[in-house]
Amino acid sequence: MFKDRTEGQGLRTEVGCLFTNALRRKLRGMARIAASLLSPQSPALSPALLLIGLIFGSLAHADAEVAALLKKADAFRLPAQAVRVETLVELYRDGALDKERRYTVYVKPGRRSLVLMKSPLEAGQKVLMLAEQFWLLMPDTQRPFRITASQKLLGEAAVGDVASMAWGEDYDGQVVGETEIDGHRCLHLDLAATRPGTTYARVELYLDKADKQPRKADLYVNSGKRAKEARFEINRVDGQLRVTSMTLHDDIQTNRRTVVHYQSITPKDTPDAFFNPAALVRNSLAGW
Repeated sequence: MFKDRTEGQGLRTEVGCLFTNALRRKLRGMARIAASLLSPQSPALSPALLLIGLIFGSLAHADAEVAALLKKADAFRLPAQAVRVETLVELYRDGALDKERRYTVYVKPGRRSLVLMKSPLEAGQKVLMLAEQFWLLMPDTQRPFRITASQKLLGEAAVGDVASMAWGEDYDGQVVGETEIDGHRCLHLDLAATRPGTTYARVELYLDKADKQPRKADLYVNSGKRAKEARFEINRVDGQLRVTSMTLHDDIQTNRRTVVHYQSITPKDTPDAFFNPAALVRNSLAGW
């Protein structure tokens, strides 16, 4: 069942975070304009404008570099645009399995996801994600309830952890260095959310320098506090390297860990009607 979020998020910190992200997007836009001024087709520029163009042009180049890195990293989690993901979430306490839940997740382009709850205690419940908007649909009511991406499903696994599987759609940032993670040389990316309503306001992501596999992520809420750490397990599936599980470690309750297993990911084109909250309340999706 769902649990209320406990992290305190004051209005001032939330507004500050949104302002910072909006400013970053504005600067990125200016960088792209400046880069266009430096193209061979542009007329001669004054030294001052040339310097400005060089500065913002470098930002545009960095922006494109991070976008390319996130695209490669996302491919290890989401190999196709429209898929069906069979997901098992396990909660461990003091090393022993405490609870588990099963979900079938349908993902479509345009930041659309549908989560069907398959465990007996939650049977018939559904969560719909349309961009940054989330709804919970219960089997005994015709009214969808608005929820947030940070609403808990089980343990440290939030709705957004299960429904969203792509960083490139929600974040941008910069490469801030390199470090070793579990014996792998990794690029360190500092990412900020590009829109409100994402599960995390900031992500420090570590990608294998050789092939851009995701190794680790530090996940931060709007207050600036790190909420949890994510570790990714990579295995070969059907001849391709894929993220097969994500382990979430709680910074406060250190005796707990939550493991999200991606048991199967298969291409599946789901009907658009399934992604309409008004229509979805009247459809039990039996057989899906």
